[in-house]
Amino acid sequence: MLQEGEKMHQLMKKLYPICRSITGDGVRETLRIIQEVIPLKINEVPSGTKVFDWEIPKEWNIRDAYILDEDGNRVVDFKKNNLHVISYSIPVDKVVTLEELQNHLYSLEDQPDAIPYITSYYKERWGFCISHNQRKKLKEGKYRVYIDSELKEGSLTYGELIIPGECEEEIFLSTYVCHPSMANNELSGPVLTTYLAKWIISRPRKYTLRIIFIPETIGSITYLSRNLAEMKKNIIAGYNISCVGDERGYSYLSSRDGNTLADRVAINILTFNKLDFITYSFLERGSDERQYCSPGIDLPVASIMRSKFGEYPEYHTSLDNLELVTAAGLQGSLDIYKQCIELIERNETYKVNCFGEPQLGKRGLYPTLSTKESGRIVRDMMNFLAYADGEKDLVEISQLIHVPVWELFPIIDKLYQNDLISKMNT
Repeated sequence: MLQEGEKMHQLMKKLYPICRSITGDGVRETLRIIQEVIPLKINEVPSGTKVFDWEIPKEWNIRDAYILDEDGNRVVDFKKNNLHVISYSIPVDKVVTLEELQNHLYSLEDQPDAIPYITSYYKERWGFCISHNQRKKLKEGKYRVYIDSELKEGSLTYGELIIPGECEEEIFLSTYVCHPSMANNELSGPVLTTYLAKWIISRPRKYTLRIIFIPETIGSITYLSRNLAEMKKNIIAGYNISCVGDERGYSYLSSRDGNTLADRVAINILTFNKLDFITYSFLERGSDERQYCSPGIDLPVASIMRSKFGEYPEYHTSLDNLELVTAAGLQGSLDIYKQCIELIERNETYKVNCFGEPQLGKRGLYPTLSTKESGRIVRDMMNFLAYADGEKDLVEISQLIHVPVWELFPIIDKLYQNDLISKMNT
């Protein structure tokens, strides 16, 4: 039986060839495939719709693109790699000199074997992206440039899944589906979020889950413009899920204030798993956390990643491929996010129900035979009780007494069953 990491990697392979952008059929096809795994609702917002300070652009689709040399050879072929065309390139079909062609070519001198990922969403232009080594091989002469694309009045597409819980308060998860064939920066987020949603659906829930698959930036702005009042009222913690597929360690990017429940849970889980992780401040933001944490929006959203966007050499190039992302990398990230969700679900503020130190022995909570292990369990229980003052929540107590929350869960259950603690927020 395939493990979740392998299933995620298989889903990634299925999605990898699709040419996605911030609008268009590539996004729709991607969401329809994800819809085969989870019951995603697909929404369309028409071009020209005002969304806060922005406007939904025209829809872009592309069918083919290439550069032909004078011998009729395809020296650049979109069908071999969809990064070869600037996203949102306008259609073109003409013959140009090498000198003119150079003005429409993009490559990376410091990564000569990589095809760069370039976009031009809000200014009309055309262009091709090639490796620098390939660019240096181009000979003087005439070249036919052909881009069979279309910009039209259409819509922006996004996916939404609301999973009801026992209460209206929400945990928010957001990921993006707007890049062409890149694995860590693009597809690791959607495939992990898909299987995280599948796991959430299968278990009891205290909180409602709001999960969205959107085009980056314009998608989050669009979604916020339609749902902000409800989101501000209900969301208690959220994560922007991106770049979660490699095996190079972990990264944590804080919310704007850095002290929300999402932040504290992320730090707790990463720390007690003894993971080597890099902490980034909100000053180093770059994805949709920009929108969720912006003034007036002020949602409690942080990010847990593997190699952070912009911080690994393959980022936004053809080197961010299916070899960079592994089943093991995806599985590790999924396990961390599961633990975060479980901690948010179980996080409470507790208060001890008696004055002074409770007598654990008469409740069968103190061992009659003292061993090294039994002493540790009792010490953790007593330390938890010492800080259960009605003001500190589980995350804070875990940090203070240096005990992972998953080791405190059974202790809390026993204390609660014996009426020694009460939940303050219920």
